[in-house]
Amino acid sequence: MLRVLAVDDEKPLLEELLYLLRSDPRVRSAEGASDATEALRRVTRALESGPDGADAIDVVFLDIHMAGLTGLDIARLLAGFARPPLIVFVTAHEGFAVQAFDLKAVDYVLKPVRPERLAEAVRRACAQLGRSEDSPTGALSGDAPAAGGPAASAPRRPVAEVTVADRASDQIAVELGGVTRFVAIADIAYVEAQGDYARLHTDEGSHLVRIPVSTLEERWAARGFVRIHRRHLVALARIDELRLEAGTTSVRVGTAELQVSRRHARELRDLLMRHATG
Repeated sequence: MLRVLAVDDEKPLLEELLYLLRSDPRVRSAEGASDATEALRRVTRALESGPDGADAIDVVFLDIHMAGLTGLDIARLLAGFARPPLIVFVTAHEGFAVQAFDLKAVDYVLKPVRPERLAEAVRRACAQLGRSEDSPTGALSGDAPAAGGPAASAPRRPVAEVTVADRASDQIAVELGGVTRFVAIADIAYVEAQGDYARLHTDEGSHLVRIPVSTLEERWAARGFVRIHRRHLVALARIDELRLEAGTTSVRVGTAELQVSRRHARELRDLLMRHATG
């Protein structure tokens, strides 16, 4: 079971978050902090008390936009400790997800917070700590790897920034501002890697999902998506031009020009030739 600190400078939102956390049977305790100073004081006291101390904290659910220090600032400070608590960002803003990943956040939950979405964040925290979801604090699940602390690497199933799932095998679900929408895979022109996240580019805009490009490459290979660079996965049918200039290769996909790495250039040219003559 988890010991949680929730941090938000808007009292109604903090109270709602605490209510939802305390309603989860996997949460042993949930306390609140209304600003960065209080949050850092509580976390420092928790670290001083040790992992089995009365003030210990396993996970901090952290708002990003707050007066004074932001949630990102707090996360950077906590990263300096030897055994910091896990971080779950809870925010109304989609645009900080990549920074959150860089700070090793367990999850990135968009407001308004839905109970089922928050429950998924709790599940991920339990998994990262190597705890079974119904075990007492500190107990390891039978098939979980031994955790070397909250920062230890634990297997995580590939999931979206909020939720990723295929519906009827030809759509992918993404969430923005608490609203789930389904994007047709056929509408995706290319995918851009952003750490363990991927940004799906369509003609109408882009969507950030928490799933590695390597996973999408494997899943969508049969749909004509090809890897052209460690950063890009492209729908073969959406390539408008192949350019060879000064020993470098690039492709134009709509208005975007994407570099092709040398290791992928020959394979891409062969695939385009077969596609053109097929």
